Formats: sequence, C-alpha cells, structure tokens
Amino acid sequence: MGLRDLPLRATAARPRVLVVALPGATRVRLAAEQELRRRDLPTAPTPAQADLLLVAGPDCPALADAVDRLWQDMPAPRARAQVRTADEVAAVIGSARAALATPPPRTGAEDRHARSTDRHPRGGHRHGGGGGESHGGTEHPTGTEHRTGHEGHRGHGGGMEMPAGLPTAERGPDRDGLALDRLHVSFGPFLPDWPAGLTIRLTLQGDVIQHAALVEPAPSGAATALPYWSEPWMRAAAGQDIHAGDAARRRAAAHLDSLGRFLAVAGWPTEATAARRLRDDLLAEAPEATGATEVPEAPQLRGARSADLRRRAERFARRVGRSRTLHWLTRGMGNLTRAEAEAAGVSGPAARADGDVPARYRQWLTAVLDDIARLEHPGLLDPAGAEGPRGRPDGPRSASTALAAALPRLLEGTEVAAARLIVASLDPDPDELAALLPEAARG
Repeated sequence: MGLRDLPLRATAARPRVLVVALPGATRVRLAAEQELRRRDLPTAPTPAQADLLLVAGPDCPALADAVDRLWQDMPAPRARAQVRTADEVAAVIGSARAALATPPPRTGAEDRHARSTDRHPRGGHRHGGGGGESHGGTEHPTGTEHRTGHEGHRGHGGGMEMPAGLPTAERGPDRDGLALDRLHVSFGPFLPDWPAGLTIRLTLQGDVIQHAALVEPAPSGAATALPYWSEPWMRAAAGQDIHAGDAARRRAAAHLDSLGRFLAVAGWPTEATAARRLRDDLLAEAPEATGATEVPEAPQLRGARSADLRRRAERFARRVGRSRTLHWLTRGMGNLTRAEAEAAGVSGPAARADGDVPARYRQWLTAVLDDIARLEHPGLLDPAGAEGPRGRPDGPRSASTALAAALPRLLEGTEVAAARLIVASLDPDPDELAALLPEAARG
C-alpha cells in the first residue's frame, strides 16, 4: 500500500456524504437518508466538508451546472455518484465508497508534478481537481489542479464583478431614504435542508432583505411521476380506491419530514433526527414498504405498533412544542394570517396556523398527532373532503406553488438570518413545484 492510498482508505471507511436531491426525487432521497443512517455515515452540510457527492433522482438538465459547481467545490479525495431509483441506493453507495478507496492511475504529468512539488513545496494551495476519471460509475479527482478558496463561485448580478467572481455592492435607498450599499444574492437551488431546485433572488442592504423574487422552478427529470407526498390524493382524485389510513400515514410522514428540515435549520439536530426516524418508521409500516398485502398482519400487532408510534410522536411533540428557546428564536417571523393565506391561494397547515413561524411548526405537530390517531381508519379516502400535506390545489396551481409564491412578501423586510427559517416553516414540496409547473403555466 502506497502512502497516497492511506487517506483514500481512511476516507472511504466513513465518508461524509453530501446528498443532493433533484426535483421529483423525494422517494429516492428518503431511501438514501435511511441507508446512510443504517450505515452510520455522516452527512455533510457543505461541499467543502464532503467526501462523496450523492445525486438523488433522475437527470435534471436545468440544474446540471449547479450540481457541477458543488462537485468543483469539493476537495480531494472525493467521489461522485448518482442514484436514480430507491432500489439502487444501497448498491450505488457501496460502489461509490469502493471507488473512493481506489486511487486513479497516475499519469506522467502527475508524476512530474509530484516530483516538482517535492523539490519546491508550495504553501497556501490545496489539491483539488477539475478533471476526473470514471471509476465504477463514480468520478475521481486526478489532483492535478490547484484551486483558490473562491474558485467555483459565480456572480449574482448587480454591479461589476470582482476577479474571483464575487459581486460588489451598489448604492440604493433603503426604507428610511438613506443611500446604503445594496447587494444581490441568490438562495438556492441547493442548500442544506432547502426545497430542492427552489431559487430566490434577494436584494440586501446590510442584513435586511429589501426585495425578494422567486425564480421559476426547474422542471423535474421525472415528468411522468406523481409527487410522492401528494400521491394518495392525486390517485384518489383519478378514481382509485385509497385507504384513508394509508393517506393519513403519508401525510403524517410528510409533516415529520418538514419538521426535520425546519429543526435542522433552527439548529436542533437531535430533534431533527428524531423527526426523521419517526417519519421512516411510519413509512416502513406502509403496505407498499412491507409488501404484506396478501397476508395482512394481525390487528393486535398493527395496533401495538400504532400505539408505540403514537407514544413516541406525543413525546416528540411535547419536547418541540413546549420549547421556549425555539419559540423565542422564531417568534414574530413570517407572519401569515388566514385571510392573507386564502387571498394568496394558500391552504392546509400554513393557512390554519394563522400566524408566524411558531404557529406553523406547532400546527404541523398537531396534524402529526391527529393523523397518527387515524392510522387504523377503515374507510376510503374522499378526495373532495381531504387535503394533502401542503393543502389543496388552487385551480391550476399546486398547493406548493401557492406556498412558494407567498414567500417573497414574507421575506421582504426581514433579516437574512430569519429567511431560512421562514422558508423552512412553509416548506413547499419541490416535487409539486416541478411536476405541476406545466399545468400552472397553462393556467
């Protein structure tokens, strides 16, 4: 074993994984998150901390450049893989770890570069890689390029750009009529615990958002697939028989998924993990996950599992709902009254909350407990009287399209630190945004 093989093997033993979910990839993302927890592999919040880039979902050409920029910002040693279906997750992660442990063949140019480096050590640079070679479905760096800390950053408009690609500020009047520096930045399309593919362009003066504009979401690479979270209601609307208990299970899992993202953004990783484990356990009991449709389980066994889920969910809801720190951290942010929500076409938990960020996450907690109590409901789903996790469609627009459209007004006038929390408290579904975009456009 050569000296250069040691860091590769150490990294491959427990790589930090950056999961990038493309629009339409919720089912794949859930499988990837569950597999990473099963293998005890840590996730990376940023490319600079990642060893393995795992792209979840079918190809999305509109976001290919954004994914490539994340890859360019990852230091060596690194590997990249894409998993397109939930069934492939375990095999793809295993192959990517094997590729990460295998050094690419060194070229003659690299040998000369290594000898030159040994003779003339240079500081202030790190080995990264622009080009890469293909190994087993993943990409490996050749390590022949040096990158500065700003490589891969792009300007966001508004003024002349600096040589490193960073935008400079321009002057503009603030709300008090003073001429202050104004900077144009973008949130998205890929941030940790952010709706995949969503991009919001912001105009900042200091740390205050003066203007926010929603960028049209990228279409999903899985144009024919139904949005995962709202699938039961869409199938019921098309005339299929869907059990009300199965729909309640999917909706409770969707709210827990949203709570996991929100709590991670709020800086409470322990409870974010608790929400995601509850989500996964709920989905593991679903008929499509167990495959036990021909020989149903005994009612007492199903009842015991439902009771255990209910007890765990109640404890989780008490811890989060009664947290004074979380309430103090988020109170007064992103206030959306019921009347404003209805005028904007927003329905579901966001409209019923009738208030700020704490009102919305507490509404999610209440909805989770209500739905878990309905898991054993024997009837069929009535699409006319029920709503999906994000609410009901607003004419040609999906419920998430209305949620996303409400974001700019809620963000304007707030501090940048509050913006991520406001977005996470509404959590528009990227699958709905991407899959239903053509219908919304025609409307």
